[in-house]
Formats: sequence, structure tokens, C-alpha cells
Amino acid sequence: MNLFSRLFTKNDSDLDGTEFKSQFLITKNSALLDVRTLSEFRSGTILNAKNMDVMSPDFNTKASKLDDSKTYFVFCRSGNRSGNAVNIMKREGLKAFNLLGGIGAFPK
Repeated sequence: MNLFSRLFTKNDSDLDGTEFKSQFLITKNSALLDVRTLSEFRSGTILNAKNMDVMSPDFNTKASKLDDSKTYFVFCRSGNRSGNAVNIMKREGLKAFNLLGGIGAFPK
């Protein structure tokens, strides 16, 4: 696979809005993480989401302390920060999924 196709190939952890919501709803012991800044989080989020800012200097430390028995469904504004957060979380041995397209892609 060349670099170009690797850049535009969907990661196994990336889910579109419909997949993300349905998988979250059917997965036992799941958690919803909003990895935007606190001000973004306070401006509106998905019901029952917890905030954990991926840009915070202590994100990696917080990620390493998350419950590894849970499955995490992670989102941000566009899907980029949450994609990075999911990669960090997976390196910590966590099961995590990214919402492609960000919070706007989450079905109402």
C-alpha cells in the first residue's frame, strides 16, 4: 500500500455516525468520551459524554488510568483529534472507536 492510499484508507477504529451510535448503544460497558476542549464541551456535547481534552498535557496519563474493561467511543469536532486520542488509547491497551466526521456526524 502506498503512502497516498494509506492516508485515505479508513482505520478499523473509525466509524461513521450511524455505526458509531449503534455500536455505542449495543456495546455493554461502553463509555462516550468528548476529547474537545472544556469550552467546546460546555457549548454542547452528546448526552452522557465525559470530557477528556486530548490537547491537555496530562491526556496520556489520564488515558493510562482508564478502565480497560470498557469500550470507549471517542469524538471531537471533526474526527481528527479523536482519531489521535483513539491511537493513544489503543497503545494503552484500550478498546476505542473514533467518530468519523466529528460530533456533527452523530445522528440525532
